[in-house]
Amino acid sequence: MSQEFCEIAGYGGRAAGVDDASRLTALRLARTGEVLELGHTLRPGAPHFAGVQPPFVMNLWNTAQGVIRSLRRREVINDAGFNLEHVSMTFHVGTHVDALGHFSAGARMYAGRDSDRTVGDLGLYELGAETIPAIIARGVLLDVARLGAAGALTGGEVVTREMLERAEAAAGTTLRPGDVALIRTGWGSFYGDDPATYVRSEPGPDLEAARYLTSKGVIAIGADNMAVEVMPGTDPTISMPVHQHTLVDCGVYLIENMALDALAESGRCEVCFLLLTPRIRGATGSLARPIALL
Repeated sequence: MSQEFCEIAGYGGRAAGVDDASRLTALRLARTGEVLELGHTLRPGAPHFAGVQPPFVMNLWNTAQGVIRSLRRREVINDAGFNLEHVSMTFHVGTHVDALGHFSAGARMYAGRDSDRTVGDLGLYELGAETIPAIIARGVLLDVARLGAAGALTGGEVVTREMLERAEAAAGTTLRPGDVALIRTGWGSFYGDDPATYVRSEPGPDLEAARYLTSKGVIAIGADNMAVEVMPGTDPTISMPVHQHTLVDCGVYLIENMALDALAESGRCEVCFLLLTPRIRGATGSLARPIALL
């Protein structure tokens, strides 16, 4: 296959089907205009799966003083300097969204794509991060962390369908088609303070719980952990079944490494949720800045 990327449209999964009226309805949930950040600040040392993902590394490529010294040699007198960085990373560190081409089931990918024809050496020919649409939707906080006496779940603890239903009832609403489900497990407290614990394991939904969410018609699922789903999984012979179900079968985005504690503290379980991503052609995921407009 040629190294040129194909021009595609219409592979934004369920989120691409959200209409203008639904977005306006979500915006009406805002009451005060306050912006609440639902993501982490990306920095060197951000948690990552060592051996699987490269870390986030940043250094300054040019510095103001170096530029000024160079310009002075050319008789420039106004000390015009600038700073410029160089970054090396995967788009799967920090708060990010998985593109639909991030996962496959054998050779099968979302919307009938085939991995042999979709995955190239220089990126994805289809289903890349450039197809992730802007998301403006109702966000529903499912605060499963508050269901336990400790106020947080433990590493490897399964978020079951029953727990999601209880959290949904506690939120005083029901999930609807076009919603974004936000699962708070309490695991996000380790993101900055103890990244080794954060990546060693995590609580999260199993396949049955994920199927419950997709049956409700959600367009995205976010969580305050590294991979949304429980790790290690419930069956050692099956790897990442929630990713396969959501990304490959359903076209439902996964938003990982979210910061949901402040939203829980706000007392709002139903919010106007907004998420934009850089449109990076062929990438398997994209950095994201999710917010709640309160």
